[in-house]
Amino acid sequence: MATALRSDPSFDWRLQLGVRLVSPEDAVAHIKSGDRVSMSLSAATPFTLCTALAARLMELDDIVINHTAALFNWDLPGLGERFRVNSSFVTPVDRPLLARGAVDFVPVQYYREGHLPHDLEGYNVFMVTVSRPDERGYVNFGPLQIMSKMLARKAALVIAEIDTKWIRVSGDNSLHISEIDWFVERPKPLEPGTSIVPPTSPEEQQNIKTVSEILARELIPDRVSLQVGVGSMSGAIMPALRNHHDLGIQTEIVPAGTATLMREGVITGKYKKIFPELVVGSGMVLLTEDELRYVDGNPAFQLYDFNTTDDVRLIAREEGLFAINNALAVDLTGQANSESLGSQMYTGSGGQLAFMLGACLGGGTTILVTPSTSMVQGQRRSRIVPALLEGGVVTTPRGCVHHVVTEYGVATLKGKSIRERAHELIAVAHPDFRGELRSEAKRLFSV
Repeated sequence: MATALRSDPSFDWRLQLGVRLVSPEDAVAHIKSGDRVSMSLSAATPFTLCTALAARLMELDDIVINHTAALFNWDLPGLGERFRVNSSFVTPVDRPLLARGAVDFVPVQYYREGHLPHDLEGYNVFMVTVSRPDERGYVNFGPLQIMSKMLARKAALVIAEIDTKWIRVSGDNSLHISEIDWFVERPKPLEPGTSIVPPTSPEEQQNIKTVSEILARELIPDRVSLQVGVGSMSGAIMPALRNHHDLGIQTEIVPAGTATLMREGVITGKYKKIFPELVVGSGMVLLTEDELRYVDGNPAFQLYDFNTTDDVRLIAREEGLFAINNALAVDLTGQANSESLGSQMYTGSGGQLAFMLGACLGGGTTILVTPSTSMVQGQRRSRIVPALLEGGVVTTPRGCVHHVVTEYGVATLKGKSIRERAHELIAVAHPDFRGELRSEAKRLFSV
C-alpha cells in the first residue's frame, strides 16, 4: 500500500500535469447528460468543481449527484427536475432540502472491504480534492480518504481539484496522476478549522465536559483501543483522557485532539491488536494549523478506505475495542436512534452500527453518549424516552448497547433485563422527566 511522503516545495507540479491542468469550466465540460457524479465529502468537498458543475446543470438532463456530508449547497434551479442529489449522511447544509423532498436519502449501514456500498455503485464520474502531485506523480487525499481511491478507480471520468495546502497523510491514501483525467487548481486553499457545526451553548459545553470526565474516570481504562464517533459530544472526549496511558485509536474518523494526545505520549497504540502503534481511520476531523503540521507526512497516522476501516470483520479483530458513539434518543430498553427526528433524517448512521457490533464481537465495550435533554423550538425534551418516535431509526439495537452516559451518570445495560435497563436509564435521565418515564415504564413494560 502506498504511503505519503513529503514533497519538495520547489517541484514544478504544474509543468508535470501539462495540458491536463485546465480551468474548472473546461474540466466539468466533460460531464454529460445522464451521468452519475459522486464526489469527496465534508471538508474534502471539491468546491471549485461543484461551483463549475452547478453553472452547467440547466444545460444537462438526468444528472444524479451523490454528495454525502455535503458542505456545498445544491439548492439550485433544476434540483429535483433536471438533476437530483443523493446522500447517506445529512448536514445542516442539505437538511432543509431533504425536509422538503428535494434531496433523497439512501440508507447504508454495512461496509465490506474491497466493495463500494450499494448507494455508490454505478457512478461513472468522480470529483475529488487532492494534494499537489509529488515528484513521483502521486497526489494524496489528505485528511479524508473515505472511499476516494475506490471511487476513482471505478469511475470512467475522474476530475481532481488540487488544494496546494492539502496535507499528505500516510496509509493507502495516494493515487497516481495517471489514474486521473483532468486537474484544476483551487484558487484559494481551504482555511484550517472551517466548520458548519453551529456553536454550542454554555449548557451544552458543560454537559460535554461532564460526560467526558465521567467517561474518562469510570469507563475507559489504560491500554485500550478506542473508536470515537463524529459528534459534538463523543468527538470532544479526547482532552479528558490526558491522564491515561498507552491508548490506541482504531476508528472511522480520527477525533479532534488525537494529535495532541499522541504528541504528549498518551496515545501510543502499543497494545493494539491490529495496526500496532498507528492511529488508523478513514478520515480526520478538521484540524488546527498546529495539528496539520504534526500529522503532515507523519507515518504514525494512516488512512484507509472506509469500507476497510468499517468492515465488521476487521473491527472484531481489534479485541477489547471501546466503541464510543452519539445518540439523539435512547428508549427505555436501550435501543438508540442516532440519525433521525422521528421519520425526518437529521444525520446518518455512518459506521456506528459497524463499530458497535464489531466491538461486541471482539469482546469489547460499547458506549453511547448523549445529553439528557435537548432544546427543541424553545422546549426542553428528554433524550431518554419511553419509546422511539414513530418512524424513528433504530441505529444501534439494544443488544449491542453496553452503557449509556449522560451528564447524570452511567446507565449499565449489558446483561440486564428490560426492567433493570429501564431503571438504569431513568436514573441518568433529567430529573424533570423521571416521574413521567417511571409511569411510562410501568405502562409499557409493567416494571
